[in-house]
Formats: sequence, structure tokens, C-alpha cells
Amino acid sequence: MNDETVFSLQQGTGPLLISMPHVGTHLPADIRPQLSETGLAVDDTDWHIEALYDFSIGLGASYLQPTCSRYVVDLNRPADGANLYPGQNTTGLCPLTTFDGVPLYREACEPDEAEIQRRLALYWHPYHNALQAELARIKARHGYALLWEAHSIRSVIPRLFEGTLPVFNFGTADGASCDPAVAQGLLATAQARMPDLPAVLNDRFKGGYITRTYGNPAQGVHAVQLELAQRGYMEEVPPYALDDQRVARLKPVLQALIEAFMGFRPV
Repeated sequence: MNDETVFSLQQGTGPLLISMPHVGTHLPADIRPQLSETGLAVDDTDWHIEALYDFSIGLGASYLQPTCSRYVVDLNRPADGANLYPGQNTTGLCPLTTFDGVPLYREACEPDEAEIQRRLALYWHPYHNALQAELARIKARHGYALLWEAHSIRSVIPRLFEGTLPVFNFGTADGASCDPAVAQGLLATAQARMPDLPAVLNDRFKGGYITRTYGNPAQGVHAVQLELAQRGYMEEVPPYALDDQRVARLKPVLQALIEAFMGFRPV
């Protein structure tokens, strides 16, 4: 695969880049035979995120999304595979199980170190190179850059977190990746617009590798991750269908959040 098929990038005119590292569903032909039936189902995809944020293109945002599934390589994990949440269960750089702990590979078919390095070279590095280049382009044009990490996940995954996940989960690496006042404003907007759906900041999901690495307010880059609980807009069981009524409620709130973030002008 070349870079054009590894990811798609639509460049906007505004200061915002929306990155969606877990929306891909493609499984390369050389990897498919190694996967279990569970692995082939790509159940842990961030389903329909690109559709939820499609309005942002009209607002001038740039749009970056990968082709391949997170089961190939997780673009929101560090290249060395370090656990971003020490002491808590999570999935790795090249995941071996689903979020629920079910094996993704047939017996004796898990990727070895050479295969992990091959996937980093083919898929991980091109995405991050594109992300870095787009942030640099935006910053050169506007004097600063805004990064929005768009994610979603099932509401109940006992292996990863207790109870039911709030619908809006904002993460700014405990305030390190974005101006704290901006993050508080986003939280307040979600709470005011949808008071029946819980919203939290820097709780279970504080922002993954991309948010923590590229969000650097001192260097003029402000990054926010929003992990949406999927019950806010879709059915959480196969075939993972969108719920039109829930989408109609949620999208205006997402647009209000994106517009508020794009309205921020760092001093």
C-alpha cells in the first residue's frame, strides 16, 4: 500500500485538524489469513465517526483518517508499545485480543517483532508523518494549530473500565495538551446542550498517544480527545447501525463543540 491508500487527508482552510485513527476497517490480504473469525469482524472499530463529523469539512477543518483497522496497528499507541494507562487493562500496539479479551489471531499466528516493525513502517509512520506535516502546515498559516482526536467506544467493557461509560469523555492529558480553560468550556457546552447525557474531563480516557504527543500549548498546538460512548448515536451490537434519532440529537452538539474549539485563539 502507498501513502495514498494507507490514509486519506482532506486539507481545510481553518486552524483545526480532526484525526480519526480508529475508523479504518480494512484488513490487508497478507494479514487476513492469520486472524480469527473474531479478528475479521473488526468489532472494536470507532464506528461511524467520520459520518458524525462530516459537517466539519464545511467549517474549514482538515480531516485525517486511516484505511486499515486498529487490529493491524493501533495508531494511537506509542511505537514502543508502552502502556498509556499503567496499572489498567488496555490493548497494545498490535492488539492480540479484543477489548473483551477474546483472541484476534489463530493459534501460533500472532505477529512477532519483525512483523510489528513491518506494520509500523507501512501504516503507523505514514499516518503520523501526515499528521505532523498537516499540523505544521496549519501552524505556518495561522500561527497555531488545533487538533481534535475523534474516537468512540462501547459503553460497557468490564475489562477496561467499571460500570457504564459517560457519553462525552474529554481528554487533555490532565491539562497538558490544551489550555485548561478551553477544555472546561467544552465540557460545560456538552453538559449544557445535553444535560441528560453525562460528560467528564480527564477521567478514564485522558487522551491517547496522539493527544499526549502533539498537544503542546507552549508550541502553539492545542489538542483535545473526545471519546464518545457509542450508545449516544448507534446500536452497540452488530451490525452496529446508526440510530437516526440519536444522531440528530448528537450532531448539533458536536458541531457546537467544534465551532467553540475553532473559535479559540491562543494568546
